[in-house]
Amino acid sequence: MNHSDEHAHHQHKHHGHHTVVSKRMALSATLHCLIGCAIGEMVGVTIGTHLGFEPHMTILLAVVLSFVSGYTVSTLPLLRAKLPFHKALRLVFAADTLSILTMTIVDNIVMVSVPGAMDKDLTHPIYWISRLASLAAAFIIAFPVNVYLLRRGKGHALTHEYHH
Repeated sequence: MNHSDEHAHHQHKHHGHHTVVSKRMALSATLHCLIGCAIGEMVGVTIGTHLGFEPHMTILLAVVLSFVSGYTVSTLPLLRAKLPFHKALRLVFAADTLSILTMTIVDNIVMVSVPGAMDKDLTHPIYWISRLASLAAAFIIAFPVNVYLLRRGKGHALTHEYHH
């Protein structure tokens, strides 16, 4: 193997390693985001359902709480890493907004697309089946978004160094 072949081989190996790391980080970032989003969605839907809100108001409440809980889940480790609150919050806004937005859009499209999912109380099976489907769809769509962000040094790449 000549020098240029060795260099190309090294770049290919490095690129392959970078791809694996990005996908693992994207998996972690997407799961982390899913947890934060799911908390807000569940609380919002619980409140909206029990108070008899119209579906669009329940969705609005769930989206707002999804962002609040998603940002909170991401901010806490940064605060434990001794980052000042304002810097932690700025990093989290930059790192998580697109992922949370993607998840909430997909989650709510699925929920409103399933007949009766937004009309049932939380003890009805259609709600839980719809919720599982919506969160799975949100994960599937948000994963490539996180891969894209990480490969460009954005998203959770901005906060990764503070998690160790």
